[in-house]
Amino acid sequence: MGVGRIMGIETELGITSTQVDTAGRPVTPMVLSGQVVRAYAAGAAAGAALPSASGWDYADETPLRDARGFEMARALADRSQLTDVEDPTIATSVLSNGARFYVDHAHPEYSSPEVTGPLAAVRYDRAGEEVACAAVRTLAGEGLDVRLYKNNVDGKGASYGTHENYLVPRAVPFDRLARQLIPFLVARPVIAGAGRVGLGQVSEDPGFQLSQRADYLEAEIGLETTLRRPIVNTRDEPHATPHLHRRLHVIVGDATMADVTTFLALGSLSAVLRVVETHPELLDGLDLAHPVAAARQISHDPTLGAVVPLADGRRLSGLDLLEAHLEAAEQAASSGHEAWAEPAAGGETLTVLARWRAVLDTLRTDPADAAGQVEWVAKHRLLERFRDRAGVGWGDPRLAAMDIQWHDLDPSRGLARKLRAAGQLERLVTDDEIATAVTEPPPDTRAWFRGETVRRYGVGGGVRAASWDSVVLVDDRGGLRRVRMDEPTSGTRDAVEALLDRHTEAASLLSELASEDV
Repeated sequence: MGVGRIMGIETELGITSTQVDTAGRPVTPMVLSGQVVRAYAAGAAAGAALPSASGWDYADETPLRDARGFEMARALADRSQLTDVEDPTIATSVLSNGARFYVDHAHPEYSSPEVTGPLAAVRYDRAGEEVACAAVRTLAGEGLDVRLYKNNVDGKGASYGTHENYLVPRAVPFDRLARQLIPFLVARPVIAGAGRVGLGQVSEDPGFQLSQRADYLEAEIGLETTLRRPIVNTRDEPHATPHLHRRLHVIVGDATMADVTTFLALGSLSAVLRVVETHPELLDGLDLAHPVAAARQISHDPTLGAVVPLADGRRLSGLDLLEAHLEAAEQAASSGHEAWAEPAAGGETLTVLARWRAVLDTLRTDPADAAGQVEWVAKHRLLERFRDRAGVGWGDPRLAAMDIQWHDLDPSRGLARKLRAAGQLERLVTDDEIATAVTEPPPDTRAWFRGETVRRYGVGGGVRAASWDSVVLVDDRGGLRRVRMDEPTSGTRDAVEALLDRHTEAASLLSELASEDV
């Protein structure tokens, strides 16, 4: 427990290409994204991915259900919200590591498998980078040029998401959850921002800021993700036993290339969630007077000196807000509450809290010293050095180009990847661990059953479709059977490996399953 919980990251990738169609027009991002997803499915080793034409099981998708107790009418929803409608023209593939790789809003998106802690989330997030790079290499072998960027803005007004997902108890009142999370989410870019050149949605003002997403936040709470973006998203789509669990869908975070930044982003938020669940009184008094404005004010000040008003009239900086949340987590963790208990080996709570404390102390003393851990600091330092050499201001277009290049996933071009390789961005996961995560699912969640059925039965067509809480298998008469996995901690390697080992075909597996549940 502690910071351990079911979690995962979904990342939409920026995409560009020099390709043109037969009329000489640039190939659209939707077509390019489809090329990427299909290329990975085609180029992956046998059993590593379902064919990109295989279906996603949409049966349990509820994108218009709101956690505040109602459901938006479909006629009122923006088209981008209707993610529960199958489109056979959209490439999608389920991977042997339990992830989903598909086209979402004209971007390739890698949705990691469910994991049980922040370090595993880092590992499978990095695996997604390698999946994307493998697809690009396959396309390059066909003479097609595509570049992918793990970022959230194009500098011209468009923003695309990196969404985090956390399983929380349904018993926690959503209004309390939202209210107590908002101050933390507003301040979190201080330790978890990727940095951005340009201020404003279309970079109308020169400058550097901590977060790629802050300027695109327009509401405190809401259902949408691509317009009127809120700090707290209310989509009630648990992908788990609905009366027990809620999936908190966090849309305000940045795509991060630095291991420690990713680790802290997820670890700190999970710790704050645990405080909300067990000791909510420790977070009293931190409500912000104007959360949306505060998000931009904190993000726009890389000196970290900006203070924002609280509802009670006090004014705190982003560092102060994070310190208050850390102190609450430290106090809760030492309370003896069973929800903070961890196994003697393998617990990450103390590591997260110690890292969080060390980074805050460093940022207070000299932010530049945090460049190896905090991504926005590393990017800012690199760009400042260029500014000093070139004698230019933040409006110089070369800085905007370097900002984009930071997020290029190609190891030979991407600035962040070069710094990682050189040891200037601290690494928490090894190349071997990442390579394993590209093809093997996490052993301690239902992602293991999903990924292993793809690997074992997908090549022969035994897997027809899948989703987060189901796998659709072909029985011995050619019919379809939906195997449910409502609990994210079901379908683990310990629970089902022996079962799968007894069956070389999906139809044979179905003959032994006594029910539709794993």
